[in-house]
Amino acid sequence: MTPLATVSGPSEGAAEPAIPPAVAARIAGAVESSQSAGTRRAYGSGWRRFTEWCALNGHVALPAHPVTVAAYLVDAADTVTAVGEKEYAASTLSAWLAALNYYHRTAGYPPPSAHELVAATLAGIRRDYAAAGDRPRAQRAPLLVSDIRHLVDTARFQCGGWADDVLERRDTALLLLGFAGAFRRSELADLECRDVTLHREDGLHIRLRKTKTDQEGRGVVRALPATDSHTTCPPCAYVRWVQVVSAFDAGGRLSVIRLLRGRDPFDEHVCRGGVPRTAARAPLFRAIAKNGNLGITPLSGAAIHKTIRRRAERANYDADLVAQLGGHSLRAGFVTQAFRNGADAHAIMRQTGHTTPAMLERYAREHAPLMRNAVIEIGL
Repeated sequence: MTPLATVSGPSEGAAEPAIPPAVAARIAGAVESSQSAGTRRAYGSGWRRFTEWCALNGHVALPAHPVTVAAYLVDAADTVTAVGEKEYAASTLSAWLAALNYYHRTAGYPPPSAHELVAATLAGIRRDYAAAGDRPRAQRAPLLVSDIRHLVDTARFQCGGWADDVLERRDTALLLLGFAGAFRRSELADLECRDVTLHREDGLHIRLRKTKTDQEGRGVVRALPATDSHTTCPPCAYVRWVQVVSAFDAGGRLSVIRLLRGRDPFDEHVCRGGVPRTAARAPLFRAIAKNGNLGITPLSGAAIHKTIRRRAERANYDADLVAQLGGHSLRAGFVTQAFRNGADAHAIMRQTGHTTPAMLERYAREHAPLMRNAVIEIGL
């Protein structure tokens, strides 16, 4: 089914008007653009799984009877791995149900979750999961300030040539900007050179043209100040990386080699001067080949996830901890560190863009449980 179903499905009262194919295609495109690419992929995957299950079990997928949807949820909840663990988390079942809701609504049918049987089935599954302690929500381990310092110091220490320098400059900028800006990995991946401005008072101004909570693209600016130490200064890391980007875009690999071989030692701030000119719409963070060549496409969210793990591995982090790290570790680390440093929820929300303090409390409960906790004042 395509988003055009919103104009071709059942309607209430009015007859469907005849419109030119070009207009219908434009409507379909607008409907598709109303959701992020990630949401569309998730809904599409969830819908395909449901239609395949219905075909296998002899059920009608659209419109799906409430009993069919309830049976689908129970079947998924009862699926276990080879070692007897639940295959799917309760949150996964909720995501699949959201996909069913979407495809039913776009076809003009009531969403399955609105039916009492379906809602009660999912609620009962959640209770069963909670009572059995199955499939707890897997949180990415946060990277704190001490971790970020260690990762960037190790990256610089391990450089053995100009190609290593290119990778170090990109990864250091990724770590420091991602942490200080509390960015999601998708937000880092979407950054273009035009989005970052070196401000003489504030450090960096980074404009997010669209975020998870701003799908209509009103935009927001986050400030990343310069720090006392040049080694962990986000504006310095940005300047060092943009020097590489500008050199490569202007003269390719040879220009980058000349830049890095003739560079001054990085022993003081470099964010006090100017920033090299870059193409406005060029992606800021890009893939880098083993020979040091920069790609022309933006670094993906999955690649950012792998970059963080790779830097932790090279810094000799425990393998179990590395497995808990990922793209969200930078954002989770900012929130956790801020709580540990005594910041209140509303100050943290200014940087993270969270809409309610309740979302932040999860980080405090899991990663900073002693902050503002009466247990430290009871006098034992």
